[in-house]
Amino acid sequence: MSPEATTEVRSLENHVGDTVTVLGWVHTTRGHGNVGFVVVRDGTGLVQGVLVKKELEESVWAVLESLTQECTVALTGEVRAEPRAPGGYEMGVTALELLGASEEYPIQLKDHGVDFLLDHRHLWLRSSLQRAGLRVRHEVEHAIHDFFYERDFVRIDTPILTGAIGESAGTLFETDYFGEPAFLAQTGQLYVETACPAFRKVYCFGPTFRAEKSKTRRHLTEFWMIEPEVAFADSDDNMRLQEEFVSHIVERALDTCGAELEVLERDTAELEAVAAPFARISYTDAVTLLQEKGSEVEWGDDLGAPDEMLLSEQFEQPVFVYNYPKAIKAFYMKENPDDPRTVLSNDLLVRGYGELIGGSQREDDFDRLLARIREEKLPEETYSWYLDLRRYGTFTHSGFGLGLERTVAWITGRHHIRELIPFPRMMNRLTP
Repeated sequence: MSPEATTEVRSLENHVGDTVTVLGWVHTTRGHGNVGFVVVRDGTGLVQGVLVKKELEESVWAVLESLTQECTVALTGEVRAEPRAPGGYEMGVTALELLGASEEYPIQLKDHGVDFLLDHRHLWLRSSLQRAGLRVRHEVEHAIHDFFYERDFVRIDTPILTGAIGESAGTLFETDYFGEPAFLAQTGQLYVETACPAFRKVYCFGPTFRAEKSKTRRHLTEFWMIEPEVAFADSDDNMRLQEEFVSHIVERALDTCGAELEVLERDTAELEAVAAPFARISYTDAVTLLQEKGSEVEWGDDLGAPDEMLLSEQFEQPVFVYNYPKAIKAFYMKENPDDPRTVLSNDLLVRGYGELIGGSQREDDFDRLLARIREEKLPEETYSWYLDLRRYGTFTHSGFGLGLERTVAWITGRHHIRELIPFPRMMNRLTP
């Protein structure tokens, strides 16, 4: 059957009283004597088909009785409004065709363990909660591209295989590149910086990899990052862009994903309150506040997940923590002229998930950048091209990285970010 001759569930409201055909997969079936019901999913929504035995040929009723979960079917009937039905419409079925049989479906409407569900991730994607979460992810991705496009940013696609270390050497995936060591990119930042003098405002959006031996709900070994870079922007400009960006994404999700957020049972009150400007607190003041709240963190320590969670709970809005100690941050961050112990950096924290964004003003002084590379014992020859950016027309610039999965997990209220990427990669999982 040609798709052109069929109707999508999402457009049924335009076909009340018409006889249409819907192609999809069997979600559930049930019967009450001589009346049968089949709920079909077509990728755009759910529709309930009602079959009355005495009004149908025996062959059609026989097809209904043979259906199992996830069979592929063609459902033909008259569309009618029905507030009690999924989506508010149902079909009075006159014809039912089995297009693809389904064996006993492994994922039933009952509880399964996480490992079982991840082993069957290729099938788990079809469930209502997973569909809703990934639909929100899809909308967030579009909102991201729209945000930058509307502000004249140019997208730069950066390499996945690289010889340069962007973050920490201890979290690199190494591979052989025709006899030379290469690494899966931890970040596209160093490369996207090179395009600043060409286009002024740029961003990259792609997969990044961290070989962190972490099993927390906030970590994946492969995840997606959005990394803008802006010429002539200082640290304050950078934070303003971040709060505009996050506010835009949240507003888009609320505007377009109401049905999905309802399926996910997300209390949207927190999201509805998100609006620039966000709260700001220096790292030094944050440490003092955390100590008052019972944390054992000391000045100079990185803020771990418990500290980030505790700190974010003290604010109604997302909160910027800025000017971290230089010793715990990456080599490319600009030294704070008012306190050389620190760098002009920030993390954006949100309730329930901690860090959403990490950003900084970049070190634009050649000698200081070279000194930091040497302090970190990084191979100078590998970063010669990066140093060229300071040799040939250096300039103030800033940027940040936002983790897509954490952002979508926060918006949807899901506990673990593994549910917000189609096929999660973790320490103990490489399949399916």
